[in-house]
Amino acid sequence: MSRSLKKGPYVDDRVMKKVLAQKDATKKTPIKTWSRACTITPEMIGFTFQVHNGKDFIDVYVTEEMVGHRLGEFAPTRRFVRHGGKMQKELDLAAKQREIEAARASKGN
Repeated sequence: MSRSLKKGPYVDDRVMKKVLAQKDATKKTPIKTWSRACTITPEMIGFTFQVHNGKDFIDVYVTEEMVGHRLGEFAPTRRFVRHGGKMQKELDLAAKQREIEAARASKGN
């Protein structure tokens, strides 16, 4: 659910202060933040943020298309390994074997 228009977007003061300080600096270093709920504003375009995902900091380079979204949307907190188990392992092994046989067949021609 979006935030009320009357209240305006939530932008963390500390993040905004760091962005404005870096605008004056010549060297742009990544801005480290834990504020995943902070809304991306047009002033943040071109900056790299290191957004905390609960374990690590993930680099997020802000572009024009990201304005209006939250920083946390671009730093996933869960990593998908894959579905499967024993049956999936057998299917993967069979697919790999077919690739090897196809490669051998193409080399033979």
